[in-house]
Amino acid sequence: MNTTHDFTASKPSTAAGRTNSFALTRPSDDRMVAGVCSGIARAFGIDPLIVRIAFIVLTLAGAAGIPLYLAGWLLIPDEESQESIAAQLFQSVSGKSQQ
Repeated sequence: MNTTHDFTASKPSTAAGRTNSFALTRPSDDRMVAGVCSGIARAFGIDPLIVRIAFIVLTLAGAAGIPLYLAGWLLIPDEESQESIAAQLFQSVSGKSQQ
């Protein structure tokens, strides 16, 4: 299975090889669970496997990876809707309280 990714193909690059924009979103096409690791990897231009291993290490070394992953899932917006789950929950709660 070929797992190489070209993270800079759709983003404009500068002379230093870095991208001009920092778009942190959870992709819909490269997910294993919720797309948090893939989104972080794309934003920083690194391999998603590195981010996934970092979350595993954080989980095994004190269980910090689990709450961080859940926070990423709640706070990082989805690529399709451009809105995070936390923002959607906040809007639904604030909409009900105004009625």
